[in-house]
Amino acid sequence: MSEESDILPTRQSMGGISDQLTGIPLYFPAERRWLIAMLFASALLLLLLVSAIELFARGVGIWGINIPVNWAFAIHNYVWWLGIGHAGTLISALLLLTGSEWRNSLNRFAETMTLFAVVCAGIYPILHLGRPWYVYWMFPYPATMGVWPQFRSPLEWDIWAVMTYLTVSLAFWYTGLIPDLAAARDRATRRGWQIFFGITALGWRGSARHWLRWSQTYRLMAGLAVPLVVSVHSEVSLLFAAGQIPGWHSTIFPPYFVLGAAFSGFAVVSIIAVALRSWFGLENLVTDDHLDVLGKVLLATGLMTAYGYVFEVFDALYSGEEHELQTLADRCTGAYAWTYWGAVIFNFIPLQALWWRLVRRTGWMLLLISVSVAIGMWLERYMILVTSLYRDFLVSSWSHFTPTFWDWSTYFGTIGLFLVPFLIAIRLIPMISISETKELLHEEKEEKHG
Repeated sequence: MSEESDILPTRQSMGGISDQLTGIPLYFPAERRWLIAMLFASALLLLLLVSAIELFARGVGIWGINIPVNWAFAIHNYVWWLGIGHAGTLISALLLLTGSEWRNSLNRFAETMTLFAVVCAGIYPILHLGRPWYVYWMFPYPATMGVWPQFRSPLEWDIWAVMTYLTVSLAFWYTGLIPDLAAARDRATRRGWQIFFGITALGWRGSARHWLRWSQTYRLMAGLAVPLVVSVHSEVSLLFAAGQIPGWHSTIFPPYFVLGAAFSGFAVVSIIAVALRSWFGLENLVTDDHLDVLGKVLLATGLMTAYGYVFEVFDALYSGEEHELQTLADRCTGAYAWTYWGAVIFNFIPLQALWWRLVRRTGWMLLLISVSVAIGMWLERYMILVTSLYRDFLVSSWSHFTPTFWDWSTYFGTIGLFLVPFLIAIRLIPMISISETKELLHEEKEEKHG
């Protein structure tokens, strides 16, 4: 194997990789930039807190929801955040099971992104309740009155989907982190770091038995996590497809939503990869080859999502159903046509540049295309919700939806809810898997010199 075809440059040493990655939390090299980012994220988180207090005090009437548009930003952003969280599991679990070596430099921050994106998604159904202090009613707790949750309710599906996905993702993330926590523990010189990493490493000593049990557990959890990617977002799509609303009632929604989730998730992974690569000088670990593969995957999932757009149009035209045709016309030429065409333009026009290898391997170009996709997928969720609801079956109940300040403040606040713990994670743990990266480098060296 020539060095040009290696995923990682083989000139670097495995000890150097450990020192480089454990040195980020132990001797944080970007303190000032981190503090600036944390101040910005904390301001957004404070905005979420103020928005939630206002919501609890005055009720969901502070949002722009009405009849018939009684689902809007809350469910729209719930689906958007949950979709973003799916790429972490795909990169980590699916590619681990298939033996894709390029995942090793990306899986850790992708998994971390998944955890906090799912938290941002999970907070929306609770806020949308209007009385979130009664959220425990949706859990099957022993009720003396014999009142149990309504398991045919889509809101109940949300609770189980989010809780299951968050639990498995957290366990999978922490299992993969244990050997790296032990590596940081062994290199720590300050007593505080020694205690922190010593406790979180769970007594890891790197024995053959430890590695055997760890490998078995890691792959078993990956096998559990992969079906969750499909099942959880398929459940989210059924929130819509199970209804009779034109524009929602379609059998293509489960695969359409899963592919759209992967599309938006890989876009955000690309944004984080380019940002961390530049921020911490990780060009030797997150190489141009990694960006190249991310660009290819982003292009592939984008084309699959585009097929969903085409099939939606075909499905409406083929059915000949009057309400479906009216909804299609509204999306293309109605009051919210800007959301439909905005989604098409942002999702698929800049994406075509990824056919060129130079674009895929240029960090800032991949970053701009990924930001465009994240915006496009947000517009797509808005379009699916509002254009299907604002004109329902009764002309007398037609209405328009206009988001209020509190809609926007809650949304931007959840970005702070995502960024604050993510920045803390960057500060406390190695954001690239040390053990798996060293294993890949060892295999490349062996193959090169064998």
